[in-house]
Amino acid sequence: MFYRPSDGHGLPHNPFNAIVSPRPIGWIATRGPLGDNLAPYSFFNAVAYVPPQVIFSSTGVKDSLTNLRETRVFSANIVEEAMLDAMSETSAGFPPGTDEFAACNVPKAECTTIRCPRVAGAPATLECQVTEIVELRGTGNFLVVAEVTGVHLRDDCLTDGRFDITAFHPVARLGYRDYTIVRDTFEKRRPDDS
Repeated sequence: MFYRPSDGHGLPHNPFNAIVSPRPIGWIATRGPLGDNLAPYSFFNAVAYVPPQVIFSSTGVKDSLTNLRETRVFSANIVEEAMLDAMSETSAGFPPGTDEFAACNVPKAECTTIRCPRVAGAPATLECQVTEIVELRGTGNFLVVAEVTGVHLRDDCLTDGRFDITAFHPVARLGYRDYTIVRDTFEKRRPDDS
């Protein structure tokens, strides 16, 4: 099958959502004039080492985007298997100003380098300072680029000096309403590794 996105795919569901997968989930926390907000984004990733930078994109102007436009900060919390249901609950269409931490019983803590909440007990949290917000083509597509200014790592997720995802099993988005739990890992050395 071949299709041009501009012509449509003719399938009952858009395959693009499932092609680039698995995608990490950034559980994005923000604080704004109406309070704290927590929402999952599967268009999320790390994009640079030095300085460390992450991106996420929002389809539509949601509370997360509104808040970080004003404050220029957010925290990106990594979702583990034990947090799957709570993460999903925070994706509900709550009215503006709803604190999803409270509404979905997600424990909250304060960040260290920015004025923003984070998910207490997350395997890792990245404290982020927004460097740019890019309006993408189409209607309501926004890319947020941020520098990581602080990193929280849960102690039990460190093994022999490495952040160990087998200690918590991260959740990733596949497509449609499909998710996966990362359980199997292996090391593959590069040809030029010594």
